[in-house]
Amino acid sequence: MPIRELPSQLVNQIAAGEVVERPASVAKELLENALDAGATRVELEVEAGGVRLMRVRDNGGGIPKEDLPLAVARHATSKIGSLEDLERVTTLGFRGEALPSIGAVARLAITSRCRGDGHGWRLEGDGQGHYVLPAPAAHAEGTSVEVRDLFFNTPARRKFLKSEATEFGHLETVVRRIALARHDLDVELKHNGRTVLSLRSAIDPAGITRRLQELTGPEFLEHAFYLEQSGGGLKLSGWIARPTFSRSQADLQYFYVNGRAVRDKLLAHAVKLGYHDVLFHGRHPAYVLYLELDPARVDVNAHPAKHEVRFRDSRLVHDFVFRTAEEALSATAPLSGALSSGNATRMPARTAPGYRPRDVSSQLSMQVAETLAAYGALHAPAAAVPANESAVEGSPGVPPLGYALAQLHGVYILAAAPDGLILVDMHAAHERITYEKMKAALQTGEVVTQPLLVPMNVAVSRREADLAESESPALAAAGLVVERRGPESLSIREVPALLAREDLGALLRDLLADLAEHGASRRIGESLERVLATTACHTSVRAHRELTLTEMNALLRDMERTPRADQCNHGRPTWTRLTMPELDRLFLRGR
Repeated sequence: MPIRELPSQLVNQIAAGEVVERPASVAKELLENALDAGATRVELEVEAGGVRLMRVRDNGGGIPKEDLPLAVARHATSKIGSLEDLERVTTLGFRGEALPSIGAVARLAITSRCRGDGHGWRLEGDGQGHYVLPAPAAHAEGTSVEVRDLFFNTPARRKFLKSEATEFGHLETVVRRIALARHDLDVELKHNGRTVLSLRSAIDPAGITRRLQELTGPEFLEHAFYLEQSGGGLKLSGWIARPTFSRSQADLQYFYVNGRAVRDKLLAHAVKLGYHDVLFHGRHPAYVLYLELDPARVDVNAHPAKHEVRFRDSRLVHDFVFRTAEEALSATAPLSGALSSGNATRMPARTAPGYRPRDVSSQLSMQVAETLAAYGALHAPAAAVPANESAVEGSPGVPPLGYALAQLHGVYILAAAPDGLILVDMHAAHERITYEKMKAALQTGEVVTQPLLVPMNVAVSRREADLAESESPALAAAGLVVERRGPESLSIREVPALLAREDLGALLRDLLADLAEHGASRRIGESLERVLATTACHTSVRAHRELTLTEMNALLRDMERTPRADQCNHGRPTWTRLTMPELDRLFLRGR
């Protein structure tokens, strides 16, 4: 078959296959165009899940009459004009493919009026690549885009659409993602004449809180805290949920890069890594996070729909996001009366503005194998424990976890706090305390290594061998000495002593896979911490062990000083609070 140039309409339909997957894809492109036009208000009217009709109206700058035909021409855009512009993209849309692609698979009409003009202009297409000349039309300042009968001329595409409810669910998710990116944007969404979302712009903390509650659900903010961190030309801010508010699916994860909603594997991996020893197995974290950096340091043109991005220095970005999340989560300890477990209120992150990290170095110098008798020496009974519960109520300077009252069935500690009753799982709490002390001891000293009597040879790919060779100094610093023996062969000569009984070949392969995928790896650190976690679990105070009040109070004070003390090493909560109003409701008091 001879080579021939494809018809324009077919070219547009092929492009539409990359850009227009379903009604939600159309909504994303049209909303991003509205934001790029400077809109502060957008209205979405949808019928039949967006298949029959989608109308997006904005109050942006509008499109001049002479530019309307160009708006539906392929690769025509007002947002870039040179390679330099492409390398520093600051707009959400820029490829010049969205409108012609949509117009190739639906009946498209654009009505727009520029600021200062007496009336607007309307351009209509038939879905076959034919457009009539712009005609005068009544319209407020801004632009309306109507998309009717999506995929009417490509039935093979239309049959892959799901039910109306499913398609609208995807579309609503897109609207919510964009609304989370721009708190200063008025957003209204209607489906089949019914208002689904009506969000007013918010610039103050109270307004932003209300908006977040409506977009993510009230429970998220009840269990989340705000973080903000800057460094190396990067800034990460937003809300991250406590580990005890985990999800069965990754359905409450919103990440934005320079205001663009992305689903990026590197970023998702970095955040989840920050939860590495506080999240229950098989669960997913919840967060709304915003990363800002120089546009020249990120390539947003890596995917036709711009869902994914590519960083110039992916290792730096990965490490920054991971460290920020890990540091923030290390503050999940009962340090102030405002914090609670279970039905937790908002708490400051270690990295939040105005929050000063506390010095824990002096508290982590005790030997790991401490005995319960050491607890008794930490606090003098007369000074540390009030004579009775009434002394706690309203007393100034009462610790966040209050004072111990009793031990329940040898498992739980009951403590009185000014605002209610504290219940502590003593084994889970002591396990976290012991684990954090062991980690601190490991971090403050050099990793103890052990040479292998017989070096272990590991067969790898040429790419993995190259990677191991280039990263050998970093591996050696972590206690893993690896030498290259051939094009596809490595030799492990020295390992961290704690990992001598681990599957070293699998560890090395996993480590190299991480380095290839993310540019960074914590496999060695995670393996060491897994051994420490097991040791901590075995050496922590067991259930049904009788503790004195002095020992119980010492355990409570240690919890208040220990990072990540709100959950054990396995992600289970270590304590919870029943407030006085909750207790009153249980007994119908005040009714």
